[in-house]
Amino acid sequence: MPTPDVLIYTRTTGYRHDSITDGAAALMELAHELGRKAEVTDDPEAFTTGRLARCAVVVLLSTTGNVLTPEGRTAFEAYLRGGGALLAVHAAANAEPDWPFYGELLGTRFDGHPELQPGIVLVDDHDHPATAPLPDRWEWTDEWYNFTSDPRGGGKHEGTGKPGDGSESGVWILARADETSYRGGTHGDDHPLVWCREIDGGRVFFTALGHAAETYRDPVFRAHLSGALSWLTAR
Repeated sequence: MPTPDVLIYTRTTGYRHDSITDGAAALMELAHELGRKAEVTDDPEAFTTGRLARCAVVVLLSTTGNVLTPEGRTAFEAYLRGGGALLAVHAAANAEPDWPFYGELLGTRFDGHPELQPGIVLVDDHDHPATAPLPDRWEWTDEWYNFTSDPRGGGKHEGTGKPGDGSESGVWILARADETSYRGGTHGDDHPLVWCREIDGGRVFFTALGHAAETYRDPVFRAHLSGALSWLTAR
């Protein structure tokens, strides 16, 4: 039986990031380093039960707008509930605005961003392969996404979402934005940027980072993405 592969999906029906080409190339390389074949596509017809059954991970790379067909939504939900995995990168928080399941999957929606600028990422938990290689205070330049709500639902006092901590939401916050380090944040001192969760038998990982093309050539950011891929496939 062939090794399940990585499907990198890049379709946009809204704003399209110039970094998608670089991001797709980087994710292809990282998948190959983990021993996985990878395919890049913007064809919504790829989201069928048969194609998804061969996927270890589906990556939504800065997808925006409604990018799936009704049939694709049905197949993708079944895939995730049946043990599949999703890596949602950057503008993927602005995908599928008309699909309630996708909003529940991420726990929130994109709500704008300030101008591209330097700031600091606060890494809350290094006990995850995606954040293990990151410094506690990571100097970074990005768009610093704001969201419509806290992905944990009940806020930071509900728990980290780390398995076994009793959090009801199941959302494990890995890193936050330090809003004192840049202009335009709307969440105060608890601004989640990177998180993950499990849903039924599947896994979901989201990183709000990844706006610029050069991001995908940065070795620390590549280690961040590689760690996310390794966690998503470690089942």
